[in-house]
Amino acid sequence: MNKIFPLIWHYLAHNKGKTLTLIVCLTAALYLPLTVHWLVGLLQSEMVRRAEATPIVIGPEGSRFDLVLHALSFQTESPGTIPRETSRRVAESGYATPIPLFVRYHARGHPIVGTTLDYFEFRGFRVAEGHLPTRLGDCVVGWQVAQRLGLEPGDRLLSDPEDVFDLGGVYPLDMRVTGVLERSRSPDDRAVFVDLNTAWVIEGIGHGHEDLDAGSDPESILERDDERIIASPALRTHTRITPENLDSFHFHGDPDDFPLTAVIAVPNDERGATLLLGRYVGEDSRYQAWRPLEVTEELLGMVIQLKRFFDVHHLLMSGVVALFVALVMLLSLRLRRAEVETMFHLGCSRGTLFMLQAAELAVLLLISAGLALVAAWITVQAARTWIQTLTG
Repeated sequence: MNKIFPLIWHYLAHNKGKTLTLIVCLTAALYLPLTVHWLVGLLQSEMVRRAEATPIVIGPEGSRFDLVLHALSFQTESPGTIPRETSRRVAESGYATPIPLFVRYHARGHPIVGTTLDYFEFRGFRVAEGHLPTRLGDCVVGWQVAQRLGLEPGDRLLSDPEDVFDLGGVYPLDMRVTGVLERSRSPDDRAVFVDLNTAWVIEGIGHGHEDLDAGSDPESILERDDERIIASPALRTHTRITPENLDSFHFHGDPDDFPLTAVIAVPNDERGATLLLGRYVGEDSRYQAWRPLEVTEELLGMVIQLKRFFDVHHLLMSGVVALFVALVMLLSLRLRRAEVETMFHLGCSRGTLFMLQAAELAVLLLISAGLALVAAWITVQAARTWIQTLTG
């Protein structure tokens, strides 16, 4: 064998075109199934990790997949809204601690998550710079948001208008950035977190007005006399909440009716979780409650079925590549007939020639397998942060 490998190496080095073609084909045939297998495994582990850390999600009727993905990653739209009363009743039940979520708006393309301080404690957040929101209009941004937008404590961040053509609608809110969260490699890295009241101001439930009695724009006043001031339609709501106008902000309606898109329930124990889930069982229930892990595993079952399709595809492709390699080897033997005859005259047996061809193929497979492993590892490492941030 020690004498065969030098012959193989010189032959492969001499026939660079054939060698390179075989290595590329074999590497591609090994790289694709290996990469898909690792990426699906990484996707499964990250999705399950986030779901395991979230005991129960409560939301409106509709798609359970949309609800769970909305509460876990803020990527999908919630099936609808539920009243704040739902969160209050969870707290009053004594079975769990509710963490309300209201996620409907964005800031520079990043989801604005309205929640309470309990969410930060629940996820184990730590602030890298600054501090958590302390008043209406404050926000704290995830690590990725800060990196992409170049934000730091003291900067301003404007919420995206829901409809740029709705000039009479609620104005975007100019929020004060009070802190930047440490990197968590989760969907929280690309979110903007605000207090629920701030999120409801963006919704238009709460707003402030100009002080019409203190030198306002004349176009904002329709009529004025000694007893009253009548505002005109030109009166605009505040877009920036400051200490000077903070007291002018107020909310309309019953707080129990204010909207939420989901509630994360953290049960006190397994008995509490079972009793809480039982409250939302039945066709007459207006809401739904799920364990995110169960829904995620069901969703991953669909991904696994899709992976099986790709496995069959890769198997067929590998078979085609194997036939191609076999054809190249056979054609190579025909082209090397004179070389083979010379080796026979030198005393080489058929077994030696077979070993020569097998060793040549083994070398090509080893080189291709090494390249495929390195390329697949680089791909997975490059995609790891993206998958962690997407699914968390």
